[in-house]
Amino acid sequence: MTTVDAAVSGPVRFARFAFPPNRLGHCGPGGGAIAEYSTGHLDPGVRHLAQGFEGAYPYLQLLAGANHRTDPLDADVVEAYWLGNALLDNVPRHDFGVSIDDRFRRRAGTSWRMLADHVPAGVANHCFHVFHVMPWAGLIRDGIVDEPLDIIDRCRVSWATVVGPAANGSTRSVLVQRDPLTWTGSRMSFGEPTIEVVDSPIEVDAGDVVAIHWNWICERLSPIQLSWLRRTTHDQLATLRAG
Repeated sequence: MTTVDAAVSGPVRFARFAFPPNRLGHCGPGGGAIAEYSTGHLDPGVRHLAQGFEGAYPYLQLLAGANHRTDPLDADVVEAYWLGNALLDNVPRHDFGVSIDDRFRRRAGTSWRMLADHVPAGVANHCFHVFHVMPWAGLIRDGIVDEPLDIIDRCRVSWATVVGPAANGSTRSVLVQRDPLTWTGSRMSFGEPTIEVVDSPIEVDAGDVVAIHWNWICERLSPIQLSWLRRTTHDQLATLRAG
């Protein structure tokens, strides 16, 4: 029987999704510094740490402002950024474009024109950042495929179905079935489902549909959450082409 997380607070939800790349040193302050908050511990420190995630936090601020939420770590705001929900549709296109321009035009350099081309169909969601702001898709278009594709596939928040415990002796590892990304030479798409071993800091059962970030289960997904995650991912993939 599929179970779904009931009420997850915004700060805990942010920590659960932010921790996997943070523990690898990819983003945010102090590798793994946000770990204790992902388990439910809360104090003012989580808000200070969240502001140090220079990729994610400005999107949260944009989403909160556009939806008249006073807290960038509001649970719905955090969900909109990592998974997607109706709050994405309330961000004015002009405000989104200005935010991307202010933050990334200078940093993008010669690749700015391609990034700017994606803004009209973009959303304040993690998949937009992974597919279009980060440099990996550009490397793939230049013919450097394997490592950048793997990074994109692990960095995007993906959905998977829990199969059961992994046979590696770890009480935290589980098997999931997931659709990996592939590159056809002109576009990115989904390949055949594969069985993978991932870490699960939360209790899950066979049949649970879960969100995965960098081989780490962050949350069980309701049917509505799954629908939004699939929608935002497919919409951003649709605009990613060669050339």
